[in-house]
Amino acid sequence: MRFIFVLATCLFVFLSCKNNESPNKEAFKTEIYKEPIKYAKGFTINYYKTHKEITVTSPWPNSKKTFKYLLIYEGQAVPKHNAQDIIIKLPINKIVVMSTTNIPALEYLKIDDKLMGFPNTRLISSEKTRIRVDNGEIKDLNNALEMNMELLLDLKPELVIGFAVNGNNKKLDQIKKFGIPLVLDGAWTENEPLGRAEWIKFIAAFFNKNEEANKIFNTIESNYLETKNIVAHITKKPTVFSGSMFKDIWYVPGGKSFVAKFLEDAKTNYIWKNNNDTGSLKLNFENVLEKANQAKLWIGVGLFENKLQMQEQNLGYTYFNAFKTNNIYSYTNKIGKTGGLLYYELGPLRPDIILKDLITIAHPGLLNNYENYFFKKLN
Repeated sequence: MRFIFVLATCLFVFLSCKNNESPNKEAFKTEIYKEPIKYAKGFTINYYKTHKEITVTSPWPNSKKTFKYLLIYEGQAVPKHNAQDIIIKLPINKIVVMSTTNIPALEYLKIDDKLMGFPNTRLISSEKTRIRVDNGEIKDLNNALEMNMELLLDLKPELVIGFAVNGNNKKLDQIKKFGIPLVLDGAWTENEPLGRAEWIKFIAAFFNKNEEANKIFNTIESNYLETKNIVAHITKKPTVFSGSMFKDIWYVPGGKSFVAKFLEDAKTNYIWKNNNDTGSLKLNFENVLEKANQAKLWIGVGLFENKLQMQEQNLGYTYFNAFKTNNIYSYTNKIGKTGGLLYYELGPLRPDIILKDLITIAHPGLLNNYENYFFKKLN
């Protein structure tokens, strides 16, 4: 009888524990919140009671590798995780970034004061951040391929935000070996202009600024969609081509690239729109001349400042109708005092401005009193 009583008691306790355990598990599940991502395909953010989990699925084009970052709230223990997961303790007060595209996000989120170092600071165009560079508050780390590791270690950053063109980068591997948390920003792999801009939510997550990031992005999205709607009725689309020669190759945007998406939304007829590449096509001069010699607009000609420079580099440029009719546009309208291009720096975060520029070029007078910000016509 005593054995039966003990068995019954243990069974009762066990079942009581089971019944109490279930609600706790459910309660833990209800703590999970997923950041709404509308356009970007390369990352997700999940919120837990003790931490955030960021997963980057597109660190570089066609990557088969996924990176998971666990952001641990202050005072919380590190949860169970896989050995390859990267642990990052919050809050973060000192950072290094490796791309100028991160500078506007830091400024918009009002956390640019946390930036301590950057590879090749002359590329930074922002007037605000340049003041900190000139004052010595942001140290020059040489360049991304030959980074000054001694200076990086002296800065003691709590986070490095980098990027990778593929899975082989010795400097990034070296940073990780020194125990500095490194995360990869894959915004540049997105094929939707708004998808690139949405990576501000990725940056914001490391600083508990996602509410601010959502407000910023929602404004950019609204501006972009309203601008796109202005040309919704357009049926007459000017024919457009892009790019220029580099050595013996003419690189043109693929038909499914983010550049092609811009040209589509601006209601232009991009010559290679039916191509399925998301990156760039490698063509020879004759290929481009055959298809684009009668195109009305040549948008995104590279770093040329005028037509004379183009002619001196390649006499063949003069054969195009867009050259003869003065319809060539470069994205060199805003250049920083040390030579950096604001188009490369701010453009990914502000696709709404780029779209307005392109519409003004393709459909003059449609946007009343608007003056191009990034693009200018070559004289």
